[in-house]
Amino acid sequence: MSTVLIAAPEHLQALKERPDFSDAQTFSDAEALRALEVITRKRPDVVALERMFAATTRGAALINRIKADPKLASCEIRIVAHDSGYARVPAGGGAPGSAGSDSEAAVAVAEAPAASPLDQRGTRRAPRVKIIDGVEVLVDGNAATLVDLSIVGAQVVSQSILKPNQRVRMSINDGKKPLRFSAGVAWASFELVKTGPRYRAGIEFFDAEPEAVQKFCDAKKK
Repeated sequence: MSTVLIAAPEHLQALKERPDFSDAQTFSDAEALRALEVITRKRPDVVALERMFAATTRGAALINRIKADPKLASCEIRIVAHDSGYARVPAGGGAPGSAGSDSEAAVAVAEAPAASPLDQRGTRRAPRVKIIDGVEVLVDGNAATLVDLSIVGAQVVSQSILKPNQRVRMSINDGKKPLRFSAGVAWASFELVKTGPRYRAGIEFFDAEPEAVQKFCDAKKK
């Protein structure tokens, strides 16, 4: 069974001493882009991420990329710990609008509200712009408030449940022809505010038209 293992350098040795990872191809967390290239090319049976890396926005983005690729559908993603036998398989994205358990909904699943599609430096591939207040978009048919936007992603706030790795359909109304495209939730967090519970999420666009999105950015930026 072929395995790719990704962890912080200080945790790799401990993980490699485990029998199930003795023959794994290893990468440090700083080599996430290189790891993704190998995963895409070799299609390993298992991709194992140390849980501290998996909890970062880069880890979430990597998991999202793997799950979004139909060619990697047979690839099993495992979250493991360097200091115990802990291991789990992350849940896939639920059906649009589906609700998980209360405990699932109440867990913040990202460390920072700055999700980033992977690039050579581990930063965003395009600058985000703040959007004027009150601009709404549709995420799987549910209204969400647009916080910021770029040609490759957005941050939204929604009262509907959004979970990392969830595949969604997004619609932006520019006053003429709505922009509709496929996207994925790169990170999400649960917030409890005076108006009630809500979800803040980073959305990564898969097939949006860059020129049309840029025009919308220019028209709606603060």
